[in-house]
Amino acid sequence: METTPLNPWFSMWRHPRRTIRQIVETDPERLVLLLAALGGIVQGLASSSNKSQGDRVSLTVILLANLVLGPVMGIVGLWLGGALLRWTGRWIGGQADARRVRTALAWSNVPQIWSLLLWIPAILLFGQELFTEATPIIHANSLLAILYIGFSMGTVVIGVWSFVVCLHALGEVQGFSAWTALLNMFLTFLVILVPLLAIVGISIGLGH
Repeated sequence: METTPLNPWFSMWRHPRRTIRQIVETDPERLVLLLAALGGIVQGLASSSNKSQGDRVSLTVILLANLVLGPVMGIVGLWLGGALLRWTGRWIGGQADARRVRTALAWSNVPQIWSLLLWIPAILLFGQELFTEATPIIHANSLLAILYIGFSMGTVVIGVWSFVVCLHALGEVQGFSAWTALLNMFLTFLVILVPLLAIVGISIGLGH
C-alpha cells in the first residue's frame, strides 16, 4: 500500500527520521544550500542578540552583516560539519557518506527557519534593543515586555527542538539512535577543540 509523501517543511518537526529517509531516497540534494543559507541567517541573528552586538554597531549593520555573511557561514558550516561528522561517525559505526550527513544537517534547520516568523516581527517591534544588553524602552512598556519574553522563550524552545530534530535526522542517515548521534557530535566537538587547546597551550608556553 502506498503511503502519502511527507511534506518536509512540516513533518521535520514530528517525524524527522521518516522525513530524512524520504528525502535521501528521492532527492538528497533537495534545497540543501538554501536551507543551510537560511539557517545561517537565523543562527547569525541569534548570535548577534546573545552577544549584544547592538551595543557596538547599528541595527542596519547587524541586519546587513547577517544577510550577507549568514548564508556564507551556514553553507561553509554545512560542508565542514558534514565532513567531520561523517569522519568521526565512522569511528562508531556510522554508515552515511558526507552528502547524506549534509542532507540531515540542512533539513534539521527547518524549525529554526520557521522561527523567522518570530524574528521578523520582533525586529520591527523591538528594533535595536533586540540586540542590546539594556532594554529600557521594552521594559517601560508592559505589552512590549510581555511580547519580548514570549519571543525569547519561543526562540529557545525552537532552538532546543531543532537540536533534537538534528540528532534524530543524523541518527537516521548514520544508522544510529539519537543518543549515538549525540556521541557523534561530541566526538566532532573534541576533534575541533583539542587542536585549539593545543595551539593555545603552545602559544602560552612560547610566551613564557
